[in-house]
Amino acid sequence: MMRATLQKNPDEVARMFDGVAERYDLTNDVLTFGLTPYWRRVVVRAVDAKQGEKVLDLAAGTGTSSEPYADAGIDVVASDFSEGMLAVGRRRRPDINFVQADAMNLPFEDNTFDVVTISYGIRNIHDPHKALREMLRVAKPGGRLVIAEFSDPTFTPFRVVYKEYLMKALPWVASKVSSNAEAYQYLAESIRDWPAQDEFAHWIEDAGWQKVQYRNMTGGIVAIHRGFKAAQDS
Repeated sequence: MMRATLQKNPDEVARMFDGVAERYDLTNDVLTFGLTPYWRRVVVRAVDAKQGEKVLDLAAGTGTSSEPYADAGIDVVASDFSEGMLAVGRRRRPDINFVQADAMNLPFEDNTFDVVTISYGIRNIHDPHKALREMLRVAKPGGRLVIAEFSDPTFTPFRVVYKEYLMKALPWVASKVSSNAEAYQYLAESIRDWPAQDEFAHWIEDAGWQKVQYRNMTGGIVAIHRGFKAAQDS
């Protein structure tokens, strides 16, 4: 079995996710002690998509994160770099529009989407700064950005325990439920090395997004960042 390196070569990352696609959603639920559905509901509320709006859901994988929008009659595009993940999604939800795409070079016109969202995927992109600029490009003037990502726990003693879980327990648990435990070693390392909330907020601002804010969930294990594209006349 292969794993990606922290250099995040796009082809390596894609092949790694192809290899874990079939059991990816189950493994996530186990590794997060069932918190994934709760976090997803909070993201959906933050996106706050309305009828008539168009949503781009990046790193959508098998489409689990896109389902709430499709179920509500929202026009959603579920996009991912891994064709293996998308294939699972297309079998599960043939009613959702799945598009294979590189987040650093999105195949969409400027000013297309009312909302761009990505959950637990931006840290796997080779150049997240370029991806944030691409997200800005495809968002409509006044459009919204919502990013959920694993982050830095705010309570220091808990942070130590969390890091120990990431590097030791997470790969072991993954070995019991995933087809590729080595992939989860990479994922643990990528979470450990991802910037804390304030630094990532600055990345979003540097890409051109405005009014950037974040909200911690579960003691900062996950943070939801939001931003807005400037209105055309501002």
